[in-house]
Amino acid sequence: MVAFAVLLASFAIPGAGDPPTAELERVAVSGRGFVLLPSRTPFVPWGFNYDHDETGRLIEDYWIDEWPKIEADFREMKELGANVVRIHLQVARFLRSPTEANPDSLARLAKLLELAESVGLRIDLTGLGCYHKGDVPPWYDALDREGRWAAQVVFWKAVAQVGARSSAVFCYDLMNEPVVSGGDRPPGDWLGPGFGGKHFVQFITRTKPDGPRVRVAADWVERLVAAVRSVDPNHMITVGMVDWSLDRPGLTSGFVPSVAGAKLDILAVHVYPERDREAEALEVVRAFAAAGKPVVIEETFPLKTSPERFRRFLHDSKGSAAGWVGFYWGKTLAEAKAGKTIADAITASWLQIFVDEREEMTSPEARAEGDRPPGSLER
Repeated sequence: MVAFAVLLASFAIPGAGDPPTAELERVAVSGRGFVLLPSRTPFVPWGFNYDHDETGRLIEDYWIDEWPKIEADFREMKELGANVVRIHLQVARFLRSPTEANPDSLARLAKLLELAESVGLRIDLTGLGCYHKGDVPPWYDALDREGRWAAQVVFWKAVAQVGARSSAVFCYDLMNEPVVSGGDRPPGDWLGPGFGGKHFVQFITRTKPDGPRVRVAADWVERLVAAVRSVDPNHMITVGMVDWSLDRPGLTSGFVPSVAGAKLDILAVHVYPERDREAEALEVVRAFAAAGKPVVIEETFPLKTSPERFRRFLHDSKGSAAGWVGFYWGKTLAEAKAGKTIADAITASWLQIFVDEREEMTSPEARAEGDRPPGSLER
């Protein structure tokens, strides 16, 4: 959810991540961590959100006319040491109507997955984005809850059919930061407040539900998981949850990890530690881990604390988290270091941390230990 422009390095790191291959091993759950199958080699996700470029454009805005840029960015992320890249797909580009997917976008997604395979990257495939409010189809916002959920099923069946054929898929993320509304919202108002010109939070209900919000969230997850599983029984599934999803007093999303996560393979939490409050961020991660499934910190960044304090947060989270995903927005590390803005300075500090800490954070010892033995595979 960071709005600054981020970057990446144009120098290779020997031995970083997996070697480029045309057939990547599938990632599977093992206890509260991950292994590659069939080798059962430990795997620790370490990567980037590639949610927009340095000018704020979403990937679908340039992945046709500027494909060489996509190729260059993927190679740069690999060279930095990433093994996972999170891609954010937009409803406007993948649905033509409530019942019809866009074949052109699906074909482009297949090409993107082929690129990831050739580079040696795995993709966290996040869907149902409505990040640019002006691009959202009017027909989509006009749907009632049942109609909207049904269209979301169409989206995920189409996307998962493409993903099922690829060894590059790390997981499917059903939606970025969904929320169950606690009250009635105006007609067509499905999005949370804007951040940097984008709307990352999305409501799955627009009116106050009849029953408990946690039950509505669980029903929504179960329905979309079933849609994905009907065409892809193998790849893992998650939801990108805000850090205020826990069942605690105050602001909550309705997506309590232990309830909404019951049908998920992974719990994904978005955490931006604040200076002098890093312990609170760690407690959130530990609370997610208490649900008993692998936890990936799917969004994090030193936006609100110093680089050194952020390094400590990463290391202190190793006992609870099984993977970490930050941000890359198209600038190289050298470009960020040469930049004159605060955003450039923060970006440079983050990418330097990413390079410096990769080896230690992704060592087998960094995996969160679970109650089940390492050979016990859930998915």
